Amino acid sequence: MTTVSSIEWTEQTWNPTIGCTKISPGCKHCYAEAMAKRLKAMGTPGYENGFALTLLPDRLGDPIKRRKPTVYFVNSMSDLFHERVPDAYIAKVLAVIDQTPQHTYQILTKRAARMARYFKTRAVPNNAWLGVSVEDRKYGVPRIDHLRKVPASIRFLSVEPLLSDVGELDLADIHWVIVGGESGPKARPMKMEWAEAVRLQCQDQGVAFFFKQWGGWGADGKKRAKAANGRELCGRTWDEMPIRVIRRISADPGAAAPP
Repeated sequence: MTTVSSIEWTEQTWNPTIGCTKISPGCKHCYAEAMAKRLKAMGTPGYENGFALTLLPDRLGDPIKRRKPTVYFVNSMSDLFHERVPDAYIAKVLAVIDQTPQHTYQILTKRAARMARYFKTRAVPNNAWLGVSVEDRKYGVPRIDHLRKVPASIRFLSVEPLLSDVGELDLADIHWVIVGGESGPKARPMKMEWAEAVRLQCQDQGVAFFFKQWGGWGADGKKRAKAANGRELCGRTWDEMPIRVIRRISADPGAAAPP
């Protein structure tokens, strides 16, 4: 099952696995865990186990059925490189990606070390973008060095939820950085200076920058609904992409897309 996504930097989600376990502060208020519980209560197929890690091989063929070029966020409800996902199953997911070159696949993980080990002796499909979550200095920033080892055509960082100043970043061989604040009733605040510091480093190092959202706390430090806080940073939106994808994700005619 694939689903049209409201996430600003993708088009659809594809979840050949669901469920995960918490490993760092960014996981504390996991939106996927809360959603999985709701979907289980609604009797949605695939969520019988709630947020327990579950392989769903019947979903593997879904992107093959779609001929229209699409940008997929892979495992928005899980982590493909979770320690309990077998290498053989990861290989099946990547085989589907390889078979569907008309699509673009965005794979995001917090298990950066395992991802680097997996691809040490394996090729990355050209249409797969690989990324890591960077929520703080202690847990997030070290993942960047693991990502750098992976021979992907596009490497990206999801600096979301941004929980603290991440300091000086080495963005060598990184193509795209997404920044966002946390949403939900227990959201932790993101300070403007943290987000702006990342943006300036992207600008200085020639990396595409995408500001996703303020989340539950606004630029003024006040808590309110996510929609009311918007997506502007320093007076404008930032929708840069690492390359021109086949179909534009953003409807913003002023969005930048480096060649």
